Amino acid sequence: MSYFEELAFQYIDGEWRSGTGSWDIVDFNPYNGEKLASITVAGVAEIDQAYRAAERAQAAWGATNPYTRRLVFERALRIIDDREAELAAAITAECGGTALKAAFELHLVREFLREALHLALRAEGRILPSPDDTKENRLYRVPVGVVGVISPFNFPFLLSVKSVAPALALGNAVVLKPHQNTPICGGGLVAKVFEEAGVPAGVLNVVVTDIAEIGDALIEHPVPKVISFTGSDKVGRHVATVAAGHFKRTILELGGNSALIVLDDADLDYAVDAAVFSRFIHQGQVCMAANRVLVDRSVEQEFTEKFVAKVQGLKVGDPGDPATHIGPLINAGQAEAIGALVDQAVADGATALVRGGTEGTLVSPSVLTGLKADAAILGQEIFGPVALIIPFDGEEEAIRLANATPYGLSGAVHTGNVERGVRVAKRIDSGMIHVNDGTVHDEPIVPFGGEKSSGVGRLNGDAMVDAFTTTKWISIQHGRTRFPF
Repeated sequence: MSYFEELAFQYIDGEWRSGTGSWDIVDFNPYNGEKLASITVAGVAEIDQAYRAAERAQAAWGATNPYTRRLVFERALRIIDDREAELAAAITAECGGTALKAAFELHLVREFLREALHLALRAEGRILPSPDDTKENRLYRVPVGVVGVISPFNFPFLLSVKSVAPALALGNAVVLKPHQNTPICGGGLVAKVFEEAGVPAGVLNVVVTDIAEIGDALIEHPVPKVISFTGSDKVGRHVATVAAGHFKRTILELGGNSALIVLDDADLDYAVDAAVFSRFIHQGQVCMAANRVLVDRSVEQEFTEKFVAKVQGLKVGDPGDPATHIGPLINAGQAEAIGALVDQAVADGATALVRGGTEGTLVSPSVLTGLKADAAILGQEIFGPVALIIPFDGEEEAIRLANATPYGLSGAVHTGNVERGVRVAKRIDSGMIHVNDGTVHDEPIVPFGGEKSSGVGRLNGDAMVDAFTTTKWISIQHGRTRFPF
């Protein structure tokens, strides 16, 4: 039995069960259209059951010695090591991920599980002085209780684990809803790994469903105190609005429109390598991808020629072939939308240095230049294999262009002078930016998140403690307080 047959269920209170919703999510391989699984969606009743199970289980889990909780993550790491080939095959089949993408995703999952081992011990308290000599103030870091996690389709295993593991490590229970295009990698596999690793029943629950079935029940439910959402800014705004109305804290990791800046003293061959990877990794379906490649006009021609040549050498096709660089987009609708976006940009005056075609879910790379300043494509996230090359004259214009977007997630600056790169990087309105590197990076101890429409809050490292615990003040009067009446 494959993972897709074994895990095509809801996982609630330690049991694998069918949903009671009114329709089925059909899980397809985006490359060849093969049906992988059919899952009856969870209804509002299952959402309530999942949250209530989490609420019941959390008290004991939160009271468990953190050294004991750590053992779960040690076992989870061994499970992933033992089943790496199977997990990589699942990522390729359900996500259309190439061998490189699957290996990259599993590597980062391991890194975040290793970080969870340390997070379990990092909820440190404090003792603060009091103006009363006989009084003691203790600040405790305690679990928030139950966390709702909503994960996306592009790196589903990683981006589910990235919130689930630290929340569990810090003593919370979790209800996870994966994206409907990746219910197994984003949900079932996560539940399977943690179930086998020894997470008690009810501490982690997975509900496969959609807003069309449950509305806002996942966010409005009274049990969860924090909602961790990764996805588009449009949906993120809705999540934030609904959560705020119910006094819930949100962690929002949203879209991007990152710029990779190539200054006039950059190593152009290296900058080309960084830009091509940053734009086309996982078909461009990455929030940190370099949508816009800004190049100093003095080196534009040389850079562009080398960039185009490298893009033309990328192999498009079967993600199961180790030689493939660019596999399918997640579904045909996304592929059609990317094709239409390129067509519109060309119709509006852009020049296509490389014009990729669409065949089913396969979209070959496009490279556009000559865009007008008000071109619609410049201001939006492009979740597909389309690169925009934009010339600039000097640092000031580069900074202005890089900031001319409602997003502020990632970015990169290439230069022969590191401190010059840092000066430019400091003036880019983004949560993350990298000097002489790509735009796509995630490290477990470094705060990850964006500015503007790219999100609210941070994940990773100590930011996880802030995200998934709350501060509790307990004062102790060792003497006697004199009350005025």
